[in-house]
Amino acid sequence: MKTFFSDQSFRRQAATELHGSTLVAPYETPRRMEIVLEALERAGLEVHAPGKYGLAPVEAVHDAGYIDFIAHFWPRWQAEGHPGEAIPNIWPARTLRADRIPRSLEGQLGYYALAAETSLCEGTYEAALASKDTALAALEYTLETGKPSFGLCRPPGHHAATDQFGGYCFFNNAAIAAQRALDNGHKRVAVLDVDFHHGNGTQQIFYRRSDVFFASLHGDPDVTFPYYSGYADETGDGEGEGFTANYPMPPGTKVSTWMAALDDALERIARAESELLIVSLGVDIFENDPISTFTFKRDDFAALGKRLAEAGLPCVLLMEGGYAVDDIGANVVSVLQGFEG
Repeated sequence: MKTFFSDQSFRRQAATELHGSTLVAPYETPRRMEIVLEALERAGLEVHAPGKYGLAPVEAVHDAGYIDFIAHFWPRWQAEGHPGEAIPNIWPARTLRADRIPRSLEGQLGYYALAAETSLCEGTYEAALASKDTALAALEYTLETGKPSFGLCRPPGHHAATDQFGGYCFFNNAAIAAQRALDNGHKRVAVLDVDFHHGNGTQQIFYRRSDVFFASLHGDPDVTFPYYSGYADETGDGEGEGFTANYPMPPGTKVSTWMAALDDALERIARAESELLIVSLGVDIFENDPISTFTFKRDDFAALGKRLAEAGLPCVLLMEGGYAVDDIGANVVSVLQGFEG
């Protein structure tokens, strides 16, 4: 399977994450990519650098003001004299106004954030650009050849909404790739999110549209980040009614139960007459993941890859989560090898 990765993804080197009541080293670390790259090399899978696709694909999905904020935040933050990384401390919550964007940089930080765990630091914008280029290179290869591809994206993307970052995500790689495929003539694209956490950003971007079928298998939002998105009764709105399918599952869900949900999602993707399958591949469904509660073992990832291949669609896999760092490489390779039989 042709794989793409950009060294520019290492530009983001965040040092802080707000986890519970404590500032800790981020779970989303550059070391994750190093481990995956080492596993790909051991498996004999070549890794290719992506080209550069500019801002137009990002602008097709994200708000212009939000893109400008991400692009210029760090030099502005430094110019204001802040000594460390930026963590939002105020939001336009339910009792506050959400129809105005403050001039204050701290106010903008809260306006464009959906959570406080993801700090903004030097290199974030450059890494986010490289990540979407990785996704677009994988997409371009699959569109040209019909063969599957894997984009080793960092930062991940599925939590990034039209104009919000969080959950380690800044630009929504899967949504950018899906929109690019539509702009290149596809009539309907499916995005299947198998990360442990709900792909709230991808859902929000396409919720009122019928040209993208979005399905997500994830931890029950009653007890799982991002909490306010991913319930089973979220099925789309307006023209998009019926084009969103959510499969929330409780902690400790058995792999057999999860696989049954996957089979149902793939059947719905087929009924939607999808022409392309984009997979938000999170391997944080692993039993030893530190911030997740599903029960996948190594061999289960191979079975996942096999099921995705059996869908019979041109397929682009894009990296999302997975925080059991020592195991992430083997788990990713297991998916890819399972896909290829």
